[in-house]
Amino acid sequence: MALQKLRKEETLAMRKRLIGQSCRLFYSDDPVKIVRARGQYLFDENHQRYLDCISNVHHVGHCHPSITKAAAAQMDLLNTNSRFLHDNIVLYADRLAATLPEKLCVFYFVNSGSEANDLALRLARQHTQHEDVIVLDHAYHGHLMSLIDISPYKFRKLAGQKEWVHVAPLPDTYRGIYRESHPNPGQAYADSVKDIIEEVHKKGRKICAFFAESLPSVGGQIILPQGYSAQVAEYVHSAGGVYVADEVQTGFGRVGSHFWAFQLQGEGFCPDIVTLGKPMGNGHPLACVATTVEIAGAFTANGVEYFNTFGGNPVSCAIGLAVLDVIEEEDLRGNAMRVGAHLKDLLTKLQKRHQIIGDVRGVGLFVGVELVKDRGQRTPATETAALVVKRLKEEDRICVSTDGPWESVLKFKPPMCFSMEDAELVVQCIDRILRDVEANDLKLEKEDI
Repeated sequence: MALQKLRKEETLAMRKRLIGQSCRLFYSDDPVKIVRARGQYLFDENHQRYLDCISNVHHVGHCHPSITKAAAAQMDLLNTNSRFLHDNIVLYADRLAATLPEKLCVFYFVNSGSEANDLALRLARQHTQHEDVIVLDHAYHGHLMSLIDISPYKFRKLAGQKEWVHVAPLPDTYRGIYRESHPNPGQAYADSVKDIIEEVHKKGRKICAFFAESLPSVGGQIILPQGYSAQVAEYVHSAGGVYVADEVQTGFGRVGSHFWAFQLQGEGFCPDIVTLGKPMGNGHPLACVATTVEIAGAFTANGVEYFNTFGGNPVSCAIGLAVLDVIEEEDLRGNAMRVGAHLKDLLTKLQKRHQIIGDVRGVGLFVGVELVKDRGQRTPATETAALVVKRLKEEDRICVSTDGPWESVLKFKPPMCFSMEDAELVVQCIDRILRDVEANDLKLEKEDI
């Protein structure tokens, strides 16, 4: 039976009635109804095309034929509980192991980044027998209760900070306590973690884990200063804890030069646990925890079986394998490097023309543009950022969103097939909108006089 087709107004009315209102839509004032997609493009019910700069989940492009074919073929053959022996899960784990440092060689498959981070927390606690966790300010690690507790982005709006959670400064060299003028911001920010560890020990408590996104995303598309992660890992290990790298947003070659964003911190750095998610299944729910033999052994030794009914099922792993194939066959890491560098260069040139652009930062197809009212004071231009997003959608059919503590950062995490032409179009449109904003501001100033 064909699915019933609803008018946009009907869909919206039914959603308001049937779906929890805390589940917000993009462009909630005037949502876009998307009915199909391909590559980096979305299409609404009127066949209008939108350029997608948001969907990092659809990593190799929306509805990639290779992914669809692999999913359908495996679904037609077998999909079953992952406790039956099957080739796909071991073949996929083997392929993932080849992309990671040698010591990260044991895998647990789950269905979402939230599940992966929750399991990482369990692994860390079982291995260390400690409780306390250090997280970065403005961090977000998922929507489960355990993860709300370690996500300042969420818990500050809810029940507040738990006794066992400790918040380290976000290593933001544009807006943080140690800025680009500091001789060694990586060391300075790492030392603030060392200070937290000492305070925790004074209270008679012990460190279980340092938990951080390899590139903080909700925090505002932050690029960690060099040397930071390795130094933090040293301090955390000395305290008997483990380093957990959250790659849910940034893994699978988004940074271009490396397969994993934590590798930007140098060959000398390797986390103890890595969590993978969003891009892994190109829109299919697939996530994973990678860890060491030692940590996995401690988890097994507790005598409690861990199983996940759907995690690592044959269809999910077939899709995961197909995603890895497409990344390689279409040189999507190379594309992320080339297109990302071009996008960043164009935005940096734009910064010279518009005082409102305070900072342009990023690597590969992970780019942020921070808007400010005043470059000296670095006052967040939250309202202008929202206006740019609104006008890009309404006038140019380009989907962009904002992030950062003040929602003042325009963020770009598009599908990895994003092209040079796409980058040029987006920057041209932002340029036009900012010129318009500046002209209106000037007009208002003259009227005031």
